Amino acid sequence: MKFALLGSFCILTLFLKSNLGQQQDQSIPNSDEFFISQFFEKMGINSSKSSHFYNVSSYVCLWEVVFCDSKQQSVIGLVAPNLGLTGPMPDNTIGKLKKLQFLDLNSNQITNFSSDFWGLISLKSLNLSNNRFSVNLPTNIANFGSLVKLDLSFNNFTGSLPDSFSSLASLQVLNLNRNRFDSVIPLGMTSCHSLTYVDLSMNSFNGSLPKGFGTAFPKLKRLNLAANLISGRGFDVSKMVSLNYLNVSKNLFKGSVVEIFQGSLEMIDLSSNHFEGHISQVNFNISFDWSQLIHLDLSDNEISGMFFSNLTKAHNLKHLNLAKNRFFKQSFIQIDQLHSLEYLNLSETNIIGQIGDQISKLNHLKTLDLSNNHLAGKIPLLAFKNLINLDISNNNLTGDIPLTLLQKLPWMERFNFSYNNLTFCDYDISLETLRSAFIGSTNSCPIAANSTFFKEKLHKHRGLKLALGLAISLICLLIGLLLFAFWYRTRTRMWDAKGSCNEENIISGPFSFKTDSTTWVADVKVASLVPVVIFEKPLLNFTFSDLLSATSNFNQDTLLAEGRFGPVYHGFLGGVVHVAIKVLVHGSTITDQEAANELEYLGRIKHPNLVPLIGHCLAGDQRIMIYDYMENGNLHNFLYDLPLGVHVNEDWNTDTWEDQETNENGIQNVGPEALLVTWQFRHKIGLGTARALAFLHHGCSPPIIHRDVKASSVYLDYNLEPKLSDFGLSKIFENGVGDDLAHGSPGYTSPDDVVTPKSDVYGFGVVLLELITGKKPVGDEYPNDENWKAQDLVSWVRGLVRVNHGSQAIDPKIRATGNEGQMVEGLKIGYLCTADVPLKRPSMQQVVGLLKDIEPV
Repeated sequence: MKFALLGSFCILTLFLKSNLGQQQDQSIPNSDEFFISQFFEKMGINSSKSSHFYNVSSYVCLWEVVFCDSKQQSVIGLVAPNLGLTGPMPDNTIGKLKKLQFLDLNSNQITNFSSDFWGLISLKSLNLSNNRFSVNLPTNIANFGSLVKLDLSFNNFTGSLPDSFSSLASLQVLNLNRNRFDSVIPLGMTSCHSLTYVDLSMNSFNGSLPKGFGTAFPKLKRLNLAANLISGRGFDVSKMVSLNYLNVSKNLFKGSVVEIFQGSLEMIDLSSNHFEGHISQVNFNISFDWSQLIHLDLSDNEISGMFFSNLTKAHNLKHLNLAKNRFFKQSFIQIDQLHSLEYLNLSETNIIGQIGDQISKLNHLKTLDLSNNHLAGKIPLLAFKNLINLDISNNNLTGDIPLTLLQKLPWMERFNFSYNNLTFCDYDISLETLRSAFIGSTNSCPIAANSTFFKEKLHKHRGLKLALGLAISLICLLIGLLLFAFWYRTRTRMWDAKGSCNEENIISGPFSFKTDSTTWVADVKVASLVPVVIFEKPLLNFTFSDLLSATSNFNQDTLLAEGRFGPVYHGFLGGVVHVAIKVLVHGSTITDQEAANELEYLGRIKHPNLVPLIGHCLAGDQRIMIYDYMENGNLHNFLYDLPLGVHVNEDWNTDTWEDQETNENGIQNVGPEALLVTWQFRHKIGLGTARALAFLHHGCSPPIIHRDVKASSVYLDYNLEPKLSDFGLSKIFENGVGDDLAHGSPGYTSPDDVVTPKSDVYGFGVVLLELITGKKPVGDEYPNDENWKAQDLVSWVRGLVRVNHGSQAIDPKIRATGNEGQMVEGLKIGYLCTADVPLKRPSMQQVVGLLKDIEPV
């Protein structure tokens, strides 16, 4: 009788809860509510602080993160993303939810599965992306025979995929993007015939595709295998009749490219493989529907022959990249019907002849790269409305650069006209831009205006002839007198100097120079005998005396900054080339020859987002590095409203400056208000800096660790392009001093204090947080939460991101200038980069991919 009464009471209780939402004081042991409450509490979420998504005083089916069946008796869904859940899943919690069908715990800090997790045999959808799993995926995955969607992306899963995948017969969506799987793709996966979406990109999968891979997925629409080490051939994927998205870039695929073009593909990316063959043969493949194609990238392969002759059928094509292949010499591609084209890259494709006039019809074009070809003739008219990237360098183009194009340049992100035979006339182009984007071009600006124009005017106004003639005569006479006076004065000084001493012009040392914080000595006897090595212009012979002249003997007025390696000065080398001169004052035990070799190696490292080292000078014990001058200062000054040319100390609390509109060199100090304070611009700086670090880490052999990534190491050139400086300095200091100097700056140093590429990732993460929050890494105001007080920028942002309050950290200056969701995602990327454990931080290549995913349109 007692058991019967107890059973009736339980049924009545459930009935009242489901229909009346009756409140209760505590969870019933071993109920769904009890298991979920225990899960949150054991993973660091206190119900008293999280009433917005669950509250033990209300019925479990009323919780925001919980979904129940139609009878409100069992929990079938738990959706709890971005709540700061930390550590391994505890046993006897959610693993006991036997009827659970949907589980979404993405964007937390979960590290492992519970032992009873694999008992959730009713699961249909599982999303554990953006967590901290760093284990092998167990064979127990086979227990989830009803699983339709599996998303484990953005974790650190390692090892191989179990063959037990063959049991997931219902699986439709599989996303393992950005992990560390390093095995072959298992044969068992080919049993998942229901798959419609597969993303295995950004891992280390290797070996050949399993047998039957091409015919195993009759419903597959999207396949992404990018950035792995997979070997395959075109026919391995050509039989996927339902496919509309294919990305196998950055792998080891080979064979004929023609085999790929089947069906109704919308996106094709085969770049950075070993495909070969003649793509012109695709024209005879009547089974391919060109009208569906939107994105086509065949760059960096071994494709030869001629271009597509029938590409004009691709009316919806927006992105076309055929760069870096082995095409035969041929005329410009026929693109007059590609009205939707936004991106066109034909660099290194062996094009001859002229740029086709049909290119002027591409009104949506944003990027055009025709560099490194054999193009001749004049630059045709271009559709300028949307054009932001243009590279026509290394060709044989002649004639004038259209004035309308020159007027567009200030609004473009990148452009390069170098190494042609072009002429132009534009007084507003800076010297820095001339040196970087117009190498080999000729400035043909006339001294007077067009004579025909004046003749027409004079014909109409004959009465002005005499007055104009007299005016010109007087001007010529005045100029002649001034030239004579200057010649006479110079000649007199020369004779005076020769009469007193023939060696008066010899500048002797040693030299001593003072800065705000130190004194450094150039121990050289004769300044004119110490050479300055210029990498790209060996015909210009400069010496240490030219450095003295350029900087007014390293005067305090030319001091740009006092960095941790030494002072930085600005000056005009030879009176023409504006440079930044860094003096490494801390000394080194390596020989002069070793230092010269290392500096010359650094001078060969080129990337659009690195400040180029253009020369060096060995002055006694001091190693002097000469860089391109960055007109718009560094990111630290930009973010915190400091004027250009400020003397930056490394101590955040001792920044001082003098307000001035124009410095003595005539360079206007433009504040951040005039420098596009927008989310798009901040993202551009972050992405450019990430690309620079990714190049140093992954594009240099051996990899270069920057060791001191910070906001004041990121500079903005004349075109406001971000450029990273101070890379590769550590090898100059091999006497132990460099180790102390290169441990990073306050606020940017990772907690592990170990110098690896991941320490650079941490420093970049701090810079990214600065860009989005507008706050300094240390010593700033960080609004306190009622439960904790942040000591620095990283702990403040990470605390907000953990509880899904990242939007509170966004800089008010940029909040209304873009997509707030993208900014929050940017904070999450910074969160990943600043993980305490280095292995949890992504690589810089991965960071670039993440930032591109949230790139503002």
